Amino acid sequence: MIELIKKPNIDFMAKRKYAFAISIAIAALGLFTVLQIALGKANLGIDFAGGTSVQIQFAKAPPLQDIRSALDDSGLKDFDLQDLPTENKILVRVKKKEAVLGGYSEKIVSTLSERFAGQQPVVDSTTEIGPKVGKKLRKDALIAILAATAGILIYVAFRFQFSFGVGATVATFHDVLGVLGIFYLTGKEINLILISALLMIAGYSLTDTVVVFDRIRENLRRRAQKETNSVINASINEVLSRTIIVSMTTLLAAGSLFVFGGEVMHDFSLAIILGVVIGTYSSIFVASPVVLLWGGKKLKGR
Repeated sequence: MIELIKKPNIDFMAKRKYAFAISIAIAALGLFTVLQIALGKANLGIDFAGGTSVQIQFAKAPPLQDIRSALDDSGLKDFDLQDLPTENKILVRVKKKEAVLGGYSEKIVSTLSERFAGQQPVVDSTTEIGPKVGKKLRKDALIAILAATAGILIYVAFRFQFSFGVGATVATFHDVLGVLGIFYLTGKEINLILISALLMIAGYSLTDTVVVFDRIRENLRRRAQKETNSVINASINEVLSRTIIVSMTTLLAAGSLFVFGGEVMHDFSLAIILGVVIGTYSSIFVASPVVLLWGGKKLKGR
C-alpha cells in the first residue's frame, strides 16, 4: 500500500559474498561470546554469576529511580533493583556473596534510612544465589535458544522446503549471535532479560524472513522459466518497501522504550533495536542467499 522505494531493482545476490564475509565475522564474535559465557568470563548478571539478594520492606516503597540514586550516591555499585509494589518491598541484588560484601544489607538499610526516614526500611530477607544455580540457568538459557531455533527449522521446512528452513535457521542464529556479541564487546551485562530479548529477536527475524520466503515461493511458481537467482532478487525487491517500513515502525517503538523506559528497560530495548537492524539485514543478505546456495536449481518450478 505504501511504496517507500518505487520499483527497486537491486542485485542483492551479486553482493552476497561481501555480506557473507560480514556475517561470518558477526557469527564468530557471537560464538566467542558463547564460549566466554560458558567459561564464566563475560559480564554475567546475578542470575548467571550468582550473588546476594536483599529484600527491603517499606511502609510505602519509594520510586525505584529514587532508590537507585540513593544507593549510587552512597558508593554502592553493581546492583539490580526490582520492585514488588503490592507488598511495598524492594529487591536489591548484587553479584557478590554477603560474606564477601561484609554487611552489605546493613549498609543498604542505613543508606535508605537516611534518605527515606519516614518509610521505615527494614531487611525482610537475604538470599544467596550460588554458582550451581547460575550454571544451571546458563544451561537452561542455552537450551531455550536452541529449542526455539530447532522449532523454526522444523516449521519453515514444513511450511516451505528444507532449504528454506536452513536459511531461516542460519539467519536466526546469525541475529542472536550478533546481538550477543555486541553486548559482550560493549561490556553490557548478560542476564535473563537479555535472553528474553534474544528469543523475541528470533521471532521477529523469522517473521521478516517468512515474508520474503512467501514472495520467493510465489514467484518460483509464476516464473518457472526464470533462473532461481533472478527470482530471489526480484522477490526481495518486491517486498523491500514493506521490510523497511516494518523495521522502521518497530525501531520507533523500541527507540521510545530505550529513551523513556528508564534504566531497567535500557538493555532490553537496546537488544531489540540491535536485533531489528541485524534481523532486517539477515532476511535479505543471509537467509535468501543460503536458500540459493543450499537449494540451487532444485528450487526452480517447485
